[in-house]
Amino acid sequence: MAVGYGGLRGRAYLCGMLTPRQLFLRYQAQTSDFPLLLEIERAEGVYMYGPEGQRYLDLISGIGVSNVGHRHPRVIQAIQNQLDKYLHLMVYGELVQAPPAQLAHALHKTLPTHLDSVYFTNSGTEAIEGALKLAKRHTGRTGLVSCLNAYHGSTHGALSITGSEGFKNSYRPLLPDVHHIRYNEPADFSLIDEHTAAVVIETVQGEAGVRVSEPGYLPALRQRCQEVGALLILDEIQCGFGRTGTFWAFEQFGVQPDILVCAKGMGGGMPIGAFISSQEIMSGFKTNPILGHCTTFGGHPVSCAASLATLQAIQQENLLAGVAEKAARFRRQLVHPAIRAIRGCGLLMAVEFESFEVLKPIIDRALFHEGILTDWFLFCDNSLRLAPPLIIADDEIDAACAALLRAIAFVCN
Repeated sequence: MAVGYGGLRGRAYLCGMLTPRQLFLRYQAQTSDFPLLLEIERAEGVYMYGPEGQRYLDLISGIGVSNVGHRHPRVIQAIQNQLDKYLHLMVYGELVQAPPAQLAHALHKTLPTHLDSVYFTNSGTEAIEGALKLAKRHTGRTGLVSCLNAYHGSTHGALSITGSEGFKNSYRPLLPDVHHIRYNEPADFSLIDEHTAAVVIETVQGEAGVRVSEPGYLPALRQRCQEVGALLILDEIQCGFGRTGTFWAFEQFGVQPDILVCAKGMGGGMPIGAFISSQEIMSGFKTNPILGHCTTFGGHPVSCAASLATLQAIQQENLLAGVAEKAARFRRQLVHPAIRAIRGCGLLMAVEFESFEVLKPIIDRALFHEGILTDWFLFCDNSLRLAPPLIIADDEIDAACAALLRAIAFVCN
């Protein structure tokens, strides 16, 4: 009996003839023409392992996700405990479930008192979408202001306020009435006026190559928002949950938001995000219309249990205390004529080279010959990303720096 092409494919899969790499390339949607194609079988702590035992030191934490390391014992135990109780029960906000309620309380205890209402989402870009809707609902305005070279996510609203035309042009029309200001340039505050619903800004710019605000810039921005009645939304999707050495990055800059957005590192490897505001502001979602914002899977009990365990690990294991010295240890050792600058805030760092053409071979050499996983930044492709798990040990930093220097020397000398 003849077998068609699809039948052969099915038989090949059943017989184990197609490898995960082949399946990945054939059936999984791709985001570029040059994926890393690094197959990972398991991960633990700061390391990831290939199917043949290859070991890779993770210096980017899954892009800011694994702040407490891969498969932290507290996180794994919390997930297992919740699996024995229940998974999804009902759409967001209807049933009382302990994991999201307890997590919301624990988050509030890390925050200024006015930030006492937490809305859980599945990701950072969804949290941004909710925050934008909330700002429009509360102010009755339509204007949004964000920064050039800012990255806030890939869904339509988040993309609209992202500060890179190259990322947006293929998807227009996007949200109207969006304006962009330069980060660290108070002269641009004139674009924030009585039509502005909110200013959305990363407390520390990530994909721009780790840009830290000048002293007084964020307080001045806060003051401008108050003068015109706009809300200040701080995006801490990448820089929150201890990444910069304080639990929230804004603690270092003398400013408090009206709405705080977080995700990435808050889940310990599980998908979760949140936007947080006051009871007064958040109450706008309850009427006119009811269910003003809704999600099916937001506040998923397993993700919330993992997030609470992550928060507790950061606090109870005193992970914040070592961040500054670990960052300094990287800086002391990463010295080479090809390195033009090192920017950073805690363990969110950018190592700058002359160009992407210099950097990319260094990244490849570090990965495939030294077992060091690094990356570049979306809007700063001449800078190497360093954002290891907060649990990275001194000897692991030393080994990583030595490996990076060998890769730099191979490419640049």
